Amino acid sequence: MKLLHFADAHIDMANYGRHDPQTGLPLRVLDFLKSLDTIVDAAVSENVDAVIFAGDAYKDRSPAPTFQREWGRRIIRLSRAGIPTFLLVGNHDMSPATGRAHAIHEFDTLQIPHVRVLQKPGFLSADELGLPFQMIAIPYISRSGLMAALEVSGADRAEVYSEIEKRLTDLIMGWLENADPSLPVILTAHASVQGASYGSERTVMLGADFVLPASLVKDPRLDYVALGHIHKPQDLNEGHHPPVIYPGSIERVDFGEARDDKFYVIVDVAKGHSQVEWKKLDGVRPFVDCRAVLNSGENVTQALMSALPKSKGLEGAIVRLTVEYPREWDTLIDDAAMRKHTEGCFEFHLVKRPQVEARIRLPADQTVSSLSPLDLLDQYWRASHTEDAGELQKLAQEIIFG
Repeated sequence: MKLLHFADAHIDMANYGRHDPQTGLPLRVLDFLKSLDTIVDAAVSENVDAVIFAGDAYKDRSPAPTFQREWGRRIIRLSRAGIPTFLLVGNHDMSPATGRAHAIHEFDTLQIPHVRVLQKPGFLSADELGLPFQMIAIPYISRSGLMAALEVSGADRAEVYSEIEKRLTDLIMGWLENADPSLPVILTAHASVQGASYGSERTVMLGADFVLPASLVKDPRLDYVALGHIHKPQDLNEGHHPPVIYPGSIERVDFGEARDDKFYVIVDVAKGHSQVEWKKLDGVRPFVDCRAVLNSGENVTQALMSALPKSKGLEGAIVRLTVEYPREWDTLIDDAAMRKHTEGCFEFHLVKRPQVEARIRLPADQTVSSLSPLDLLDQYWRASHTEDAGELQKLAQEIIFG
């Protein structure tokens, strides 16, 4: 079995840049669609046996019809090519309101040939799939959804998650025990897994996500684990069976992914032995994230320009320069000159972080009234980091004492 696995398309991510005058689409949306086209082309040209999309077609639970049209065009290409395609529902695809349709429901409603939406936990046999493998599907389920589905109640989050983990583990273990041992078993989940490295999708760190135990996805009875939700590409079981793969998002979403390359995965799935081939997506929009600290009020603009890569490294990139400086130097930063220097960028962000020096605190046994005028002046020079403070202090002494 040759399988193509990708995840986290987020094709309506239009948080930077302008619109394309020909299509009317945001240029950033075209970036995501370009990567999606590369993936669909690969599925067709490589003649894969199936495609698994592990969730999050969009960033918005209620995508605009234009974005739904563009996503649909790509999925229909897979359908017309006769490639079985499995669409797992991710957290960005789900409506927060109970009973409302998710963002990719139309493929299930219209019963598009060769396209199947995986919207609830379940086990699919080879006969149901029409393919020589078995699949366990775990779409994203919110905490409230899990509590309702498993009839769990309780206010303590740790207790609730512990009970959910136990029940979900028992469910998956039961499916594995009843699976045909002669056929490969694939687990696909849109979820966080214990031990994963996070990119910009950090909701799990805020306690909002249910986390799958690592031991569950590394069960040797599984032959491939196709994950989505975390944008950083990684194999959580590298060098061992089964491969536990987050392919990552198909384009850089924000500066948290500035250093991450983007991939889709082609897997030769076999019972007890699966081989993974990482396919790097070329032409992904570069994000350049730089920092500068101004230590001098001279040649400020030149110092900021020097903190950026040379012009070739800026071309077509989304660039952010974060600069820290004393507040009184704010007028020394020439915004117009910086924007002229970075005009080859796709978009440039100058983030100013003026620093306010903390006041010098007097020792507990001292008060302002106990200090002499010269001592007070000395405290002032130090607090304001005044240049030539020593000379000014000598001049003050001469004035005071004649």
